[in-house]
Amino acid sequence: MAAHRPVDPAIARSWLLVPGTRVDLFDENAASRADAVVLDIEDAVDPSNKPQARQDVADWLRGGGRAWVRVNDVASPFWSDDLAVLAGIPTLLGIMLAKTETPDQVTSSFDRLGGTVPVVALIESAVGMEDAAHIAKARGSFRLAFGSGDFRRDTGMSADAEAMAYPRARLVIASRVGGLPGPIDGPTVGNSMPTLREHSAITVSMGMTGKLCLAAEQAPVINEVISPTPSEVAWALDFLADFESRGRVVRDGSDLPRLGRAQKIEKLAVAFGVHPS
Repeated sequence: MAAHRPVDPAIARSWLLVPGTRVDLFDENAASRADAVVLDIEDAVDPSNKPQARQDVADWLRGGGRAWVRVNDVASPFWSDDLAVLAGIPTLLGIMLAKTETPDQVTSSFDRLGGTVPVVALIESAVGMEDAAHIAKARGSFRLAFGSGDFRRDTGMSADAEAMAYPRARLVIASRVGGLPGPIDGPTVGNSMPTLREHSAITVSMGMTGKLCLAAEQAPVINEVISPTPSEVAWALDFLADFESRGRVVRDGSDLPRLGRAQKIEKLAVAFGVHPS
């Protein structure tokens, strides 16, 4: 694997949540292996500390820092102030909108930020999940993300892969219907890297293309698992070379699906610096 490079947020794999109260960690995490850094002024911040965290995040961004920001949900008393303080900051890469439940919430947030700042809609409830396809189609929607912890709390569902298969699949299908990149899976809690690797493999198997993370140390594992493997890259390059050598002639019904897969793998390999084995 090549050294870490800037990654298009449309295909970003690891989305690192950093508490908005930890100004001392902003620079360090911005330089980490995470594809995207999200300064969190929602769940990671006590309500009494939100005004200070909001201002600290805005000041860091105005000082040249570049990051996404997870803002409070539209129904909260903090949402309007969050967007008012962040509006017009050129180094704000985008926002992650907590507890998104309707398309209008995405569009209202998008418009308040001038109609140019992308919105990752964080789906964290049964209501939001039920309307995921419409949320994905909303003006301003950039990607969907799965707030798995709050979703489980809302529904009473367990964290088992079987129980979480439906909401994950729902977000994948909604993203496809809305013409968005693949969705971002919820985080893995804890320090076990084997567990993180296992959970990231489930993310991939479900068709999701990113994953939230809670510590910078998790990012390299997530990046590795979500990237195409060297053997997959080797297969893709061999298939594409063979396809070109026979004049791009389609031999049977399996050629076009394989061509699409090979082209996708090649694109991701270039973006992520993965070389064939």
